[in-house]
Amino acid sequence: MTLASFKSALPRDALASIVVFLVALPLCMGIAIASGMPPAKGLITGIIGGLVVGWLAGSPLQVSGPAAGLAVLVFELVRTHGLAMLGPILLLAGLLQLIAGRLRLGCWFRVTAPAVVYGMLAGIGILIVLSQLHVMFDVKPQASGLDNLLAFPDTVRQAIPGLGGGSAMAAALLGFGTIACMFLWDKLRPNSLRFLPGALLGVASMTLISLWMNLGVARVEVPATLSDAIDWVKPADLLNLADPHILLAAVVVAFIASAETLLSAAAVDRMHSGARSNMDRELSAQGIGNMLCGALGALPMTGVIVRSSANVQAGARTRMSAILHGAWLLAFVMLLPGVLQSIPIASLGGVLVYTGFKLVDIKAIRSLGRYGRAPVFIYAATAIGIVSVDLLTGVLIGFALTLVKLASKASRLKVNLNQVGPDQAELRLIGSATFLKVPHLASVLEGIAPTTRLYVPLDKLSYVDHACMELLDDWGRAAEQQGGALLIERHGLNRRLEGRTLSMRRAVA
Repeated sequence: MTLASFKSALPRDALASIVVFLVALPLCMGIAIASGMPPAKGLITGIIGGLVVGWLAGSPLQVSGPAAGLAVLVFELVRTHGLAMLGPILLLAGLLQLIAGRLRLGCWFRVTAPAVVYGMLAGIGILIVLSQLHVMFDVKPQASGLDNLLAFPDTVRQAIPGLGGGSAMAAALLGFGTIACMFLWDKLRPNSLRFLPGALLGVASMTLISLWMNLGVARVEVPATLSDAIDWVKPADLLNLADPHILLAAVVVAFIASAETLLSAAAVDRMHSGARSNMDRELSAQGIGNMLCGALGALPMTGVIVRSSANVQAGARTRMSAILHGAWLLAFVMLLPGVLQSIPIASLGGVLVYTGFKLVDIKAIRSLGRYGRAPVFIYAATAIGIVSVDLLTGVLIGFALTLVKLASKASRLKVNLNQVGPDQAELRLIGSATFLKVPHLASVLEGIAPTTRLYVPLDKLSYVDHACMELLDDWGRAAEQQGGALLIERHGLNRRLEGRTLSMRRAVA
């Protein structure tokens, strides 16, 4: 970029960076709380996502930071392995991303079936809603989605005057007030004020109301200086990376963070006509960012579509908008920590509940429905698996069902048996003959008299594997002993199987 073009783009980028900063501020803290982490951890990740990843990114208009899509996974990792192990897990996950980017594997992270991706986001959204509904009542959420669902009646009961105590009712009103502000602003905001994010307006208004009414609700806790929130990774904890469970956790974080980042980058590319994303460079930048987050004990990061779309809509031209948004976050946290400490946690819970509902994209379900029932079933199974068991299990269920669907599609085989004369028949195979179709092909061959001269043309087959050829070979050997014969035909060339095993190569020559 030339100096002249940089100067011309800077005013637009500066304005866009302020918009993104206003969007990112409540989300960074809310996602940290949803992850079971102190709010300052999310702010550190947002700052790194702007100042470091914004500079290195391969997607110039994408904004990186803590993502709701990883909140559930982080919560589970911290609960299972402890807060101290999150840093080593992120260090390894970031290293895997960096290596993948250097090996130019970025495009392969985008081949994940949309049904699995949308199902994963829907499952995560449901879990966020179920947990943050408790946060909106100033109640600590349970460990799992089903536990949160079962415990919710008791949480509501605490807010009823005379049955519960504390600040549950006041907190709930602030949380639902935040959701109402965000919803109404999305529906009614004038075009001239579209740059103002609903999350900021909702949190700011509920914070002012809570201060004016002197409500005794739980509020955000941030240290006086940002350095107090940094927990440097300890060399002794790095030795635990030899644990297979820790290694698996790092691989899962790397994969999900990379998939979400690159899907977001592809979506951002469709929003503007500027430079396209370099997926490998973006993946490497994310890896460096997550390694830094791991070293500092912060949250993992991804490219985030909410902040990125706000960046594009605000008129950003270059990566300077993402970099500046990180600078605004850093300045705000260092200069005005008291403002953050006045924010009700219930209001941030309301932001996450609203965000969680939006992750369950009804339009995505309708889009998948155009391709049949199978994608919708995979979507639902993935989401249900995540909610009822855990994130990894749900995603694996989605991948397994996708592979079953692909195997079924790839092994479609029509088997037509035609009698063409006395003791002569033709077995026509159309499609793909894989081992999955061996039982069906075997049942057809069992119904053919062994004295038959059986012709098998292969010209209509797109693929035939060794299992099917061995099955035909076995039938041919048995038929040869009783006066029959098997002739395989391809491109007009016959090869008679006279009781001897032929290699695959010769059989289909």
